[in-house]
Amino acid sequence: MRFNSQQLTERTYPANSAGLDMLQAASGNKVLRNTYALLSMTLLFSAAVATSAVSNQWPAPGIILTLLGYFGLLFAVHKFQNSAWGLAAVFALTGFMGYTLGPLLTHALNLPGGGQTVSLALAATGATFMALSAYVLVTKRDFSFMGGFLFCGMVIALVAGLAAMFFELTALSLAVSAMVAMLSAGMILFETSRIVNGGENNYVLATVSLYVSIFNLFTSLLSLFGFGSSNE
Repeated sequence: MRFNSQQLTERTYPANSAGLDMLQAASGNKVLRNTYALLSMTLLFSAAVATSAVSNQWPAPGIILTLLGYFGLLFAVHKFQNSAWGLAAVFALTGFMGYTLGPLLTHALNLPGGGQTVSLALAATGATFMALSAYVLVTKRDFSFMGGFLFCGMVIALVAGLAAMFFELTALSLAVSAMVAMLSAGMILFETSRIVNGGENNYVLATVSLYVSIFNLFTSLLSLFGFGSSNE
């Protein structure tokens, strides 16, 4: 029995394509498992640092130190992403962000119904993350098209947030919090879809991206719920 070149092509490429899809799926599942495992550890570590900051009344680091610490440690994560030092940089970054969260939690807990406000923000953050992640995992939709929009939105939110802080504009601060909450939800969709569809193969970077999105979502909701609580 003989095969011509066209028959060989028709038989070979589908098999190769199926094999490639299987390899990509396996790689994506491995990155996803590693990301969620590291994300769970960093969230617990960050929560422990934040709890210590609240218990010991650690002072707020200030806007300059916060920005320097965040971007400096983020640079270290990217620089050492493929080595063991990358994991150390991830825990250093998430621990530092937990420290900066401490004063925010202290302020929220001192408001009327502060404990309920923190619990509500935490529950809403967890529910949002689980719902968005489950949606991407089930549908496997590709949200990579949102990348440019989300980046521009975060830059605008950062500038507006700094303006609201320096000029003490409460209305602008609340608008920025709502904007960051929406953008953070979009970032969770974006990063999870990149992992599932093979666009992100480094679980260290994936973990940091998801952690920052969860952190921003929580602090934004805390600000919004805390404002409502303070005006009751």
